[in-house]
Amino acid sequence: MHSVEVQILGQSYSIKTDEDEAYIKSLAKYIDEKLKEIYSVAPNINQSRAMVMAAFGIADELFKLRAELQHLDRIIEEKTKILSGFLE
Repeated sequence: MHSVEVQILGQSYSIKTDEDEAYIKSLAKYIDEKLKEIYSVAPNINQSRAMVMAAFGIADELFKLRAELQHLDRIIEEKTKILSGFLE
């Protein structure tokens, strides 16, 4: 395990991780961008509320992508059954 220093909204954070440094920095950049989007729309929002809103936005993206992946998995499974039927 190693530490990766990242910057989010100008604040430094030390992240202990087994992941690649570039990957962790890309995550931090993404979070920073999401927070900046929120501040561009609501410049007077307090930091805690901005972080919760960013977390909800990121969670929303995650849940939608998971649902899309499940849908694609079902389609692949259906197509596989059809194709395997041709082989029998």
